[in-house]
Amino acid sequence: MLLDLQDLDLQLDQVAHKRKAVPELAALAELGKEKSVVDSELVAAETEVSDLQREQKKADSDVEQVRQRRTRNQQRMDSGQVGSPRDLENLQHEIVSLDRRISDLEDAELEVMERLEAAEAVQEDLRARAAAFAGRQAELESARDSAFKELDEQRASLGDKRSSTSAALPADLVTTYEKLRERNGGIGAAPLVGKRCMGCRMELTPSDLNRIKAAPADEVVRCEECGRILVRTGEPAK
Repeated sequence: MLLDLQDLDLQLDQVAHKRKAVPELAALAELGKEKSVVDSELVAAETEVSDLQREQKKADSDVEQVRQRRTRNQQRMDSGQVGSPRDLENLQHEIVSLDRRISDLEDAELEVMERLEAAEAVQEDLRARAAAFAGRQAELESARDSAFKELDEQRASLGDKRSSTSAALPADLVTTYEKLRERNGGIGAAPLVGKRCMGCRMELTPSDLNRIKAAPADEVVRCEECGRILVRTGEPAK
C-alpha cells in the first residue's frame, strides 16, 4: 500500500513537471519578448507619424498663407490700384520674393510628406506584425489552456486516489514517508528486492538483511544507506 502511495506521488510529480514544461509556455514567453519589442517600436512609429502629421499641417498652412498674400498682391497689380511707379515696382519685387518663398515652402512641404509617407509605411507594417503576434498569442494560449485542462484533470484523479490510499495507511507512517520523500528527491519508500534497496540501488549488508528479516511484518524498516522506508516485497534479486 505504501508503494502504491509512492507511485501515485511520482505520477503527481510527473504531472506537475509536465504542466511547467508545456511547450506553449516557452513559446508564449519568447513571443512575449518579440511582441514587447514590436509594441515599443509601434509606439515610437505612431508618435513619429503624429508629429509629422502636425508638421505637415503647419507646412500646408505656411504655403497657403504665402500663396494668399501673393494672390492679393497680384490682384492689386491687375486691378490698377497701385498708381505710383515706385509702389508698383516694390509690389513686383515682393511678388518675385513670394514666389521664391512659396517654392521653398513647397519643397519643405514635399519633404515632410515623403517622411510622413515612409513613417506611415513603417507604422502599418508594425501594426500588421502586432496583429499577427496577437493572433499567434491567442492560438498558443488556447493550446496551453487545453493542455492545462487535461493535466489538471489527471492531477485531480490522481489526487483522489492518493487521498484514499493515504487514508488507508497509519497516519504516523504517512508522516514519516512524506518527510523522507521531501529529503530524498521525491522518493520516501522503496521496495527491497533481494538484497537491494531499489531507492538508492545499493545492496544491504548481511547483518542489515538479517535484522530486517527478523523484524515483525508490521515494523517500519529503513535502508541504512539512504534512509528510505523499505517495503519487503519478497521478490528475488534481479
